[in-house]
Amino acid sequence: MSSGAVPATAGIGSSLWARVFAALYDPLLWLGEKSGMADRRRDLLGRARGRTVELGSGTGLNLQYYPHGLDELTLTEPEAAMRIRLARRLGRGRDRARVVDASAERLPFTDGTVDTVVSTLVLCTVADPDAALREIERVLHPRGRLLFIEHVRSESPRLARWQDRLAGPWRRFAEGCHCNRATLQLIRARGLEVGEVQETSWRRMPPIVRPLVMGVATKTAPDPG
Repeated sequence: MSSGAVPATAGIGSSLWARVFAALYDPLLWLGEKSGMADRRRDLLGRARGRTVELGSGTGLNLQYYPHGLDELTLTEPEAAMRIRLARRLGRGRDRARVVDASAERLPFTDGTVDTVVSTLVLCTVADPDAALREIERVLHPRGRLLFIEHVRSESPRLARWQDRLAGPWRRFAEGCHCNRATLQLIRARGLEVGEVQETSWRRMPPIVRPLVMGVATKTAPDPG
């Protein structure tokens, strides 16, 4: 596998705010990581198997938690400024992975060839979540699995109203993040079989992104009949 090195000029396609946000991303999440998110990443990503594809890998916060016995690890990231930081982190310790410029809505993989897809805090950000979920379903091997941690629309009517009010400003600040997206319902509507789901809270983060779901969804095998 290639090292996934990204040339230093790769960030040229990013807007000024995208470059600033990429630089701020790890510091902004630091308290949340220390207050439970890192443990959630470790628990979830330890279940990755076989050929694994991560969506929207950002700065690479998941990298240290993957098992070392994976057949292949591909890190997709469409934002150039993020890819620079992702490649730097990759170069500091994990050589059996590669970085690919690809969005979740258009994955460059053949149908049914991926064992594990990973999405952590990504489906809130994609412009077309239905298209992203179709792509996940398409590339997954029969009985392949989606491992996910996503912040979602709150079950509390009061907090949900605040999510709706602040959705616009937050989306502009957080590079497209929809704080009020009902992501778990979208996964279920896509036809993926959602097994275990843990509802929890992203502690030490702004209230509008605190409601979290963590779980595993399995691609239903085709009916042999």
